[in-house]
Amino acid sequence: MALGPLAAFVAFAAIGAYVQTLTGFAFGLIMMGSIALVGLLPLPDAAAMVGMLTLVNATQMLIHGGWREVARRELRLILVSSLPSLFVGYAVLEWMADTRADLLKIGLGLVIMLSSLQLAIRPSGLAKPSPGASFVGFGVISGLMSGLFATGGPPLVYHLFRQPMPHERIRETLVTAFGAAQAVRIVLVVAGGNLPALSPVALILAVPIVILSTYAARRWPPALSQRTVRRSVFVLLFLSGLSLTLPAAMHIAA
Repeated sequence: MALGPLAAFVAFAAIGAYVQTLTGFAFGLIMMGSIALVGLLPLPDAAAMVGMLTLVNATQMLIHGGWREVARRELRLILVSSLPSLFVGYAVLEWMADTRADLLKIGLGLVIMLSSLQLAIRPSGLAKPSPGASFVGFGVISGLMSGLFATGGPPLVYHLFRQPMPHERIRETLVTAFGAAQAVRIVLVVAGGNLPALSPVALILAVPIVILSTYAARRWPPALSQRTVRRSVFVLLFLSGLSLTLPAAMHIAA
């Protein structure tokens, strides 16, 4: 793999890990959007690489005490519903990857843009926890998105940030759910013989960068308010999603 694409991949991983450690999500969105935007990898390969690095980020956050903050009841409901639907999303990705690449890019771009709006407009909080069925419903949607794009965060982020929970508990619950989903997704990738074609050097270099970025975000968070961080990420994601969607839509219309 050439030096330029390799450096770009590692840089995307560093930014994604840093942002996810601060907010509890956005690693997959940032990496998938960036990789697809510059054409670094086919989307199935990109999703596989993102899943592996998401698992690294989640594991590091949890072994440093994050597991103590996990909302266990809510996590169980999410996993019971999201993991089965992940299989469906992955099957759809396999079906569309070769002949409907532009539709996949449009879908990913729309997901990224809609997800970015969650950062700009924080959902209103609830006075009491939502019923269990709501976590199951959002879990199903999250699983489908995890299977398709390795980005199952948006529906869970919307739902969990409305709950009357501390930010730390929401963040660690999200990270645990994402890590579990990506562990299952990696098994599917390996079982199907669909390991990404990207040079192993990229993964070898990206793993320590993700670890360092995760540590840096936890040890030295930026002197910015949560609102400023969220709005900065919103601009980054929205422009990325828009830049990804428009060319693919124009190609289909041509």
